[in-house]
Amino acid sequence: MVSLESHILRGEALHPGSTGDFTWILSALSLAAKVIAAKVRRARIEDVLGAEDAVNIHGEAQQKLDILANEVLMACLGDRPSVSIVASEEHEEPTILRLESDGGKYCVIFDPLDGSSNLDVCAGVGTIFSILRHEPGVVDPVAALCQAGSRQVAAGYILYGSSTVFVLTTGNGVDLFVLDPSIGSFVLVNASLRIPRRGTTYSVNEAYSLGFPEGIRRYLAWAHRNRYSSRYIGSMVADVHRTLLMGGVFLYPPTAEHPGGKLRLMYEGNPMGMIIEQAGGRAVALDASGQVRDMLQVIPSSVHQRISAVLGSPDDVALVVDHLNAHTAGAA
Repeated sequence: MVSLESHILRGEALHPGSTGDFTWILSALSLAAKVIAAKVRRARIEDVLGAEDAVNIHGEAQQKLDILANEVLMACLGDRPSVSIVASEEHEEPTILRLESDGGKYCVIFDPLDGSSNLDVCAGVGTIFSILRHEPGVVDPVAALCQAGSRQVAAGYILYGSSTVFVLTTGNGVDLFVLDPSIGSFVLVNASLRIPRRGTTYSVNEAYSLGFPEGIRRYLAWAHRNRYSSRYIGSMVADVHRTLLMGGVFLYPPTAEHPGGKLRLMYEGNPMGMIIEQAGGRAVALDASGQVRDMLQVIPSSVHQRISAVLGSPDDVALVVDHLNAHTAGAA
């Protein structure tokens, strides 16, 4: 068996100049994941389900476990001397832990508990994270964080479901680990994971389809005719994880009510986009008119920027883009 820590150390050994700082950050994320997983399993027993009397920066009711998971990640990452800035979906502003001159080399961005509204019904929820280098000489924390997704050093997610799964990319493929509670360690179960070139499912909240761009509605009609199955959990981590393993496409289109989209580019779109692309898939962003851009080339304008996304198997994403482009060309 190969543990997450052993796997990371093996990779570090391939780079003689490595200092161990990056490995130490991933170790902090692994520790936080184990703590959060334990809390999720005991959430009903310990009465930490439901919402607090508070909302986050996005105007969403904060679940009790949102707050707890956020505190765990902040504590674990705050203890790592190479972490300069952290940004959480639950905080309005980034947190400066230490200056570049004090050894801060990396920035970590995270959504502490994606899909937390599903906790009350025991559906899968997860943590999403992105790691960036703190570019030398950049003092402003927002400027340090607002980098294109293509510049991520690493990205990953932890899915708290029937098992606890840690999916990681450091820019050289995607590896999947599962927590073995008997030994308290994440164990490698799938190295160099590849997404199928094409699947037979799509994942989208079709309740909002009347407000989708015409190209998306045309694609859904095509999917219905071609006997695709609809699979939608409402937790991005769970939906993307299924897409990664089984193929297909995950869609979060713009709507009439939210023309700029609702996904958070830096907390959700970029890390998930990097994982999908490193596994051989494709990730694109949509604007209100249905125009397509490569997700990882979008330059963030703010830490909490929202965006729409299509990601998954390369052939399935290409089909969605073809329907979008066909409608755009027809409208022109």
